[in-house]
Amino acid sequence: MEKIIELRGISKEFDGEQILNSINLYIRDNEFVTLLGPSGCGKTTTLRIIGGFETPDEGRVFFDGKDITDLPPYKRQVNTVFQKYALFPHLNVFDNIAFALRLKKVPEKEIAPRVKELLELVALKGFERRNVNLLSGGQQQRVAIARALISNPRVLLLDEPLGALDLKLRKDMQNELKKIQKQTGIAFIYVTHDQEEALSMSDTVVVMANGVIQQIGTPTDIYNEPKNAFVADFIGESNIVDGVMREDYKVTFSRHTFDCVDSGFEKNEQVDVVVRPEDVDVVEPERGMLKGTVTSVTFKGVHYEIIVDIHGFKWMIQSTDYVEVGANIGLYIEPDAIHIMKKSEFSGMFGDYSSFSDELDELSNPETEDEDDL
Repeated sequence: MEKIIELRGISKEFDGEQILNSINLYIRDNEFVTLLGPSGCGKTTTLRIIGGFETPDEGRVFFDGKDITDLPPYKRQVNTVFQKYALFPHLNVFDNIAFALRLKKVPEKEIAPRVKELLELVALKGFERRNVNLLSGGQQQRVAIARALISNPRVLLLDEPLGALDLKLRKDMQNELKKIQKQTGIAFIYVTHDQEEALSMSDTVVVMANGVIQQIGTPTDIYNEPKNAFVADFIGESNIVDGVMREDYKVTFSRHTFDCVDSGFEKNEQVDVVVRPEDVDVVEPERGMLKGTVTSVTFKGVHYEIIVDIHGFKWMIQSTDYVEVGANIGLYIEPDAIHIMKKSEFSGMFGDYSSFSDELDELSNPETEDEDDL
């Protein structure tokens, strides 16, 4: 697949606050790319710059190799679907979808078959004359997508379009969007803060924080090989502990030296160690590489979420085996379950699940609150 959009050195400030800092990114034709990150990370600003709704302070935007940085939105081969669908309430479904073509003076005999084709694509056949105000949230979103696709854009931008939907409908629409993207064969650039949404829908995930791209990769790579503590914490649950790389394939953390599959670090280099909760086996204390006391157990349907205190650091374990609060257990960790990361600005900020136990009780205890803070 060829590059269709390229951002080179994009920076943007609002009111003196750096929102984007030297962003470099390219999107390929027929690719589903998700910009993922917390509120304020710069993902929506990136999308708006691609769409032409914002102009970067520095850097350039290229489309098919041509500089479009100063090109207005209506001249770009790009359309946008926003979280608020902005459908025209006085127009029915057909007329909402046909609006852009009528604006371009396309003959009516060409508009009708195109609208019909898109209604079938978004599973709204037979809804042509329906009042958009009487549609469900999911149906309104499909109308918005059809309206955005009617002009045959090369790229579709989607700014958290599922945010207003309930959980079940949201999951159904995730599958629908992916199917529509494959059927149309155009590039989708999708903005969300929902990790599961990003992992389940995307060909490529771009993880952002503090106006900087932290990692770009496939969903599998992002989950299994996070580049730093922020990515490891933001994508799913992670135990992130301080470690020392003794030598290739040997790392010490939590007062135990483990075999691992990582190499290429300096001898005795300080590192961050990531172990996913589902990759830890609960065993008898004498069989455990690590030993700890269970401080919390929560039933999650398919597994138990177990918080274990190991030398004052709270680990999260996900297991189908039930253990009691207060039990002493062992943890067994295979070498390929241990992932080593370089130290970063995010080191020490994540990975301790203290809030699941005593500390949360203290925070919610009114006797510990200072009256000046109320």
